[in-house]
Amino acid sequence: MSYDPPPPQGGRPGQPPHAPRPRPYPASPEPSRGRPAPGQRPSSAEATQIIGRVPAGAGPRRPPPRPLPAEGATEIIPRVVVPVDDEPETVRVQRPTPEPADGPLRKAVRGFGELMITAGLVILLFVVYEVYVTDILSAEKQDEATTALDDKWNSNTVEPVDPQRQVQYDLIDGQAFAKMYIPVFGPDYHFSIVEGTTDKNLEVGPGHYIGTALPGNPGNFSVAGHRVGKGAPFNDLDLLSSCDAIVVETQTNWVVYRMLPTTAEEAGWAEGKAKNPKCAKVAPLKDLGNAAASPYAKTVGQEIVTPAQGEVISPVPHFAGELPAAQQASLMTLTTCHPRFSDKQRLIVHAVLTMSYPKANGFVPPELKEQ
Repeated sequence: MSYDPPPPQGGRPGQPPHAPRPRPYPASPEPSRGRPAPGQRPSSAEATQIIGRVPAGAGPRRPPPRPLPAEGATEIIPRVVVPVDDEPETVRVQRPTPEPADGPLRKAVRGFGELMITAGLVILLFVVYEVYVTDILSAEKQDEATTALDDKWNSNTVEPVDPQRQVQYDLIDGQAFAKMYIPVFGPDYHFSIVEGTTDKNLEVGPGHYIGTALPGNPGNFSVAGHRVGKGAPFNDLDLLSSCDAIVVETQTNWVVYRMLPTTAEEAGWAEGKAKNPKCAKVAPLKDLGNAAASPYAKTVGQEIVTPAQGEVISPVPHFAGELPAAQQASLMTLTTCHPRFSDKQRLIVHAVLTMSYPKANGFVPPELKEQ
C-alpha cells in the first residue's frame, strides 16, 4: 500500500510547503544581545545593565592638529620702556559746584540787564516804525493829496496869470495847493505841498508856513518838511548847491527858484561860480543896495539855526525892521530838522526867484531837465 503525501495547505502546487517568502526590503538586523526587541519591555535585569567601555577608536575622530608656523613668521615685539615724563596723568573728575543762591545784588543786576534789553528792543522797533512804516503811510497820504489836487485843477479851468501879477490861491488847511520839484534829486522827486505845518499836515508832505508868501509873490514862500520818516521829503536837503533849481508848479504857472550863494562863496562869487549859466540870475542878496546896510546881509544859501530862530521865515530873513513889499525879493525858504534823527537844530535853505512861466499848451520848463 503506497502512501501519498497530503497536499500542501495554503500553498501553490509544486512549491515547498515551508519556503520563505521573498521580502522587498532587506531584513532588519537581529536585535543585539541585551536590547529588547521592538514592542517588548526590557527586564529589570537588562534595564540596569552597565554599558561596557567604549573601545579605542570607536568614538568621534579629533580634527588634525594645526600646522606649526614656519620659522620667522612671528616677530617678538621688543619691550618699550615708557619714560616717567610720558606717563599719563591721572584725570580727576570734579563734580559741578552748585550755583550759589541769588542774592539781592545779583537779582538787581540781572533785573537791570533784562530791563536794558527790553528797552533796546523797544527803541529798535520805534526806529523801524519811524523810518520805514511811516514812510509807507505817508506815501499813501501823499498820493491821495496829489490825486485830489489834480482833480481840482482839471475841474476848474483858469487862464494863465501874467508873471508880473500876484497869483491868488484858494488855501484850505491840510489840502495840497502846489507841487514841488528838485531836478538834481532825480526825475522821480516831486511832492504836493499842503497848507499848514502841523504834525498831521507834515505826515502828508511838505507844508506851507501859514502867513508867509505864496509861490511867485514878493516875500518869503516858506515850506517845512521831514528829514527822516514820514516820506522824508527833505532828507537830502544838505546836498543842494548854489544855483540848483527848485521848481514849483501851481494851477496857472511854473515858478523857478535857485539856491543862493553860501557864505563861503559870496566873496569870490563874481569871479567864480557866477560864470555858470545856471547862475546867470543868482547873486548874493547883500549886493542889493549898500552891502553893510542891506536888509538881506545875513540871507545866504544855507545855514544852521536853532528852533527858536523863527526869523528865517520872515519876509526878509534875519531882518527885524519892515521893508515895503515892492522892495522885497521873491524868496523861497526850506526848513528841516538837523542833524538826521534829531531836532536840536534846523537846516535852512534860501532860494531866489529866477523865472516864472505860464502853464499853457503843455509847456514844461527846461529847468526840470537839469541834473
